[in-house]
Amino acid sequence: MWDYSEKVKDHFFNPKNAGAVAGANAIGEVGSISCGDALRLTLKVNEDTEVIEDAGFQTFGCGSAIASSSVLTEIIKGMTLDEALKVTNQDIAAELDGLPPEKMHCSVMGREALQAAVANYRGEEWKDDHEEGALICKCFGIDAAMIEEMVWANKLRTVEDVTNFTKAGGGCASCHEDIEGLLEKVLKERGESFDPNAAPVAKPAPVVAEKGPMTNLQRIKKIEEVIMSFRPQLMADGGDVELVEVVDKTAYVNMTGACNGCQMSAMTIAGIQQRLIEVMGEFIKVVPASQMPKLVNIQEAGHA
Repeated sequence: MWDYSEKVKDHFFNPKNAGAVAGANAIGEVGSISCGDALRLTLKVNEDTEVIEDAGFQTFGCGSAIASSSVLTEIIKGMTLDEALKVTNQDIAAELDGLPPEKMHCSVMGREALQAAVANYRGEEWKDDHEEGALICKCFGIDAAMIEEMVWANKLRTVEDVTNFTKAGGGCASCHEDIEGLLEKVLKERGESFDPNAAPVAKPAPVVAEKGPMTNLQRIKKIEEVIMSFRPQLMADGGDVELVEVVDKTAYVNMTGACNGCQMSAMTIAGIQQRLIEVMGEFIKVVPASQMPKLVNIQEAGHA
């Protein structure tokens, strides 16, 4: 379970400056929705003074990503562009009274979106000048320590494995060589050799929307398939999810590991529900299994 500060919770539950700024003249986009984390930062910059008069964000990601984006917009409003460029991801995390180490990549994403927005305003090509040697995947702010931990814990063997479990390498792919170096190092430590052509240990099955009517069994299996597709991302953060029961239009799930009791699990459940609605083409409510009626009528469940 991650230990979040009160400020993180406040910015998550009551985000400031959410949405795009009307008449924005600076836009910074980093990350990728398909990989689970993306941030679009929009700024209204005074063209005479280069003061940031307004800032807004649109974030797809975890609660920490939302909180980091929210507090970033509060920090930079009123700053000149040069002053804003001095804001570091550590400043963002500090303003939130800290982030769990596993969530620091959210603050990195905020800083990079700011740099991208300033470059956009100035008509420049944004180039990541991150100098922290431990940072491997600059698209998603994944560092070497996290990759090594996942390789060890999940017996990963390929770059594809690492991408599935951590998101690292899922963006521009420029870090693949570095990921291979980490794989070679860790595999050597556990007495194995790195084979770039090895079969991946895990590959999430693609989720395809159903076009025709399904039987009850097919429907439940499809719901489970959608939920299972979230597991690699959750496992990368030490959590997990499992389908417990489907009753009519309600899917009951257990959030386990780091997700169990996590105050951000509501955001994860909301994401699962949204995906289910998109794939199934019907409204399906996702509810923690702890809220499932104790006595579920089997016949009722079978007629879901």
